Amino acid sequence: MATRSNRTGTAVRPPRGAAEPKTPPPDRTGPQSTPRARTRTRTRQPRLWTWLLLPGTLWMTGFLVVSLLLVATLALGTTDPLGNPRFGLNFANLTALADPAYRTVLLRSLCYALITCLISLAMAYPVAYAIALRGGRFKNLLIAAIVVPFFANYLVRMYGWSVVLSDDGPLLKALRAIGLADDGTKILQTGAGVIAGLVYGFVVFMIIPLYAAMERMDTSLIEAGRDLYGGPLRTFLFVTVPATRQGAAAGCVLVFLPAMGDFVSAQLMGGPDQIMIGNLIQDKFFQGQNWPLGSALTMLLMAVLFLGMLGYLRRTRKDEAEAAR
Repeated sequence: MATRSNRTGTAVRPPRGAAEPKTPPPDRTGPQSTPRARTRTRTRQPRLWTWLLLPGTLWMTGFLVVSLLLVATLALGTTDPLGNPRFGLNFANLTALADPAYRTVLLRSLCYALITCLISLAMAYPVAYAIALRGGRFKNLLIAAIVVPFFANYLVRMYGWSVVLSDDGPLLKALRAIGLADDGTKILQTGAGVIAGLVYGFVVFMIIPLYAAMERMDTSLIEAGRDLYGGPLRTFLFVTVPATRQGAAAGCVLVFLPAMGDFVSAQLMGGPDQIMIGNLIQDKFFQGQNWPLGSALTMLLMAVLFLGMLGYLRRTRKDEAEAAR
């Protein structure tokens, strides 16, 4: 039986037989007791984001599909005596892709892009590791120091890099001064020069995903790895690398795709023996006036890039399935 107190503080028991005061029922009209309202709020938020994403998605998808259809149909076309493209149904451009010269250029481009990915990965891991785990309060400043220089025009940066790697540039002069190079040593017009340009142009696309992956990584895993594996190298290989492999895969895709179709590096820092498939496409469209063959080469490049993207998506889906277990 409930008791109440008087002004003196002593408890006063209500008389026997009197009805006890009833506690008023909780107000069920508030937001805490309306699960249906909460469900509606949750469903409205995804719908809102869907509607916000819809215009941009339709815009990008529409232009992509239309451009691909134009290139695909033009690949089956011909050119008139004046070099103007004409749509048609001619498979000569597709059969011309079997030419050993085109196959050599495609394999060279693929090799350059893969080497660029590996070098960028080796360079980006220490940088991302140092910023994410040792940067402290200077993380944002360090990221800005890496990203801001890449706001400059890509062509301007490649021109500057070609000056640095030229025969009379500061790099070769320094190497000759310490005896690591002679007068016949060249970097430009070689495969190493083209790869150096590609790495310089796209290494930032490898650093950012790795940095984001290391930011999300639990640092206690590294401490546990040191107890299990001892040395820092084994801890890095068996703990840090597996924990950040999704970021590494995303960085490889972001580097491989543009590096495969790049033509500026090969044009400024390579020679006739270092041309890539992007240079062939540019030549067919602008100098050779053979748009159908250039479109066929473009479709070949798109097929290779699609296979690379498909492999990345399958790997990502497999990693998500393993994480869900």
